[in-house]
Amino acid sequence: MGGKGFIGVFDSGYGGLTVLNELRKRLPQYDYIYLGDNARAPYGNRSFDVVHDFTLEAVRFLYNKGCRLVILACNTSSAKALRTIQQRHLKEMDPSFRVLGVIRPSTETIGSYSKTKHIGILGTDGTVHSNSYGIELNKFSQGIRLTQQACPMWVPLIESNKHISESGKAIIKEDFLSLIEKDPEIDIVLLACTHYPLIAPYLEEISNGRVRIISQGPIVADKLKDYLNRHKTLQHQISQKSECLFLTTERPEVFNKSAENFLSMKVNAEQVKIS
Repeated sequence: MGGKGFIGVFDSGYGGLTVLNELRKRLPQYDYIYLGDNARAPYGNRSFDVVHDFTLEAVRFLYNKGCRLVILACNTSSAKALRTIQQRHLKEMDPSFRVLGVIRPSTETIGSYSKTKHIGILGTDGTVHSNSYGIELNKFSQGIRLTQQACPMWVPLIESNKHISESGKAIIKEDFLSLIEKDPEIDIVLLACTHYPLIAPYLEEISNGRVRIISQGPIVADKLKDYLNRHKTLQHQISQKSECLFLTTERPEVFNKSAENFLSMKVNAEQVKIS
């Protein structure tokens, strides 16, 4: 890969690949670096300080690799680390360098989707307990009733490919129905973890049209397209050769096998150390 600079996409595991996939559909001309901190995943149950430190290490790594913009395609990192990194660290690194998350684009958008103004959130423990969605959604949509459900087993199920087993489906169904039982007026459910789009078809099957299931990838991709159109200087700093480099802190053969389930394409990742 050559050129001016790249768009970095970071996740603690594999879920960010669903965001990367949508970015490459809508913005195929740009060059991307995907970094998965798979060796230390999942982040969902870790403390704010640990998530912050791990995320900052990843951001610095991607910056040193030539990224001009990084998307934290991880709700836990977006909830627990993004604001501090933006406010404290970017100025000392490079004032023109940008780090964006997935929570704000989602909360800017989902309020307009709901007719009942009752919205459900499915996410990791870390995302739900941070209440980042409640805080951000209140800035953009008045009168929304937000109900959240933590799903601590979903990421391990998806990454081990056990979400398609009968026992895995039972866990997913129980969590989903628990959310709906909390507020039967919910008509929009946001999948506030980038792993969850892989089980969106099953959630739609359970819902049977009762609620609309929303994944973050298309929202984030549309918002990034708009962001780059409004920030021409940054846009011109990103190379456009339609290339993508995959990096992981895990063994490449392990990453490649799982990544191919997310992307439905062959992946040849390189192992890196970021700490």
